[in-house]
Amino acid sequence: MFAISHGTSASTVIPGIEKIREMVHHALNGGADVIFLSRGYVFQLAGEFRKRRDASIALKVSSSAARAATRNQEVQIAGPAEAVRLGVDAVVALVPLAPENEPQVLSWLARLGEECNEYGLPFIAEAEYPSSYEPDAAKINFGEHLEYLKRSARLCAELGADIIKTNWTGSAESFRKITEAVSDFPVVVAGGSRESDEDLLLKIEAALKSGAIGCSVGRNIFQHPDPESMSRAISDVLRGKATARDAAQQLKEKMKGRKE
Repeated sequence: MFAISHGTSASTVIPGIEKIREMVHHALNGGADVIFLSRGYVFQLAGEFRKRRDASIALKVSSSAARAATRNQEVQIAGPAEAVRLGVDAVVALVPLAPENEPQVLSWLARLGEECNEYGLPFIAEAEYPSSYEPDAAKINFGEHLEYLKRSARLCAELGADIIKTNWTGSAESFRKITEAVSDFPVVVAGGSRESDEDLLLKIEAALKSGAIGCSVGRNIFQHPDPESMSRAISDVLRGKATARDAAQQLKEKMKGRKE
């Protein structure tokens, strides 16, 4: 999954998302299966998907009110009915549960799960820690929030999500506790903040061994100097065409060749 709906989640315009058409094109060429897009960019980029039948769109249906007086406010901005009208294949919502918003978010999350079931649309829940899309997110030690992430993933499953996306907790052992907490549901690991290519690929490889079925990567593709090659390296690891270290080495050699 290539996530480039950060414009609805971050308090700033994250560098790299300005060239969204170009980035979607690179991600698709590199092997991405699903692209996360908000309403406006579904309209803008429809032509990219008419050319190919090997990728799907997930409509982002929530937005973070990052500058609200009360922190951690997430609101629903679209729903399954609109997703059907737009002809997309799934919906995706960020679910950053926090003391300031939990009653409201649980309420619309439950309704969203019910409506997705009614329309027969897959529902991808981003059961992530609050502030995952903020500039200082790289400093968050998600392993310290394992119990939060387990509960969040479980609540999303209980309320109707079909696929759970969650943060990497730093080790295969701890991440497996999340996949086991929702053992009947597919889990994908979030790519998170920009990091080294090898660290990202090793993380994805470890998540797969811990019960994940895939990944949702954004910044590590659209902030990469060669987004298409990065997307292809991720695809190769996911599909067993290369180990994480081999894919990272191949990418390194390709980047070196570009400089020369």
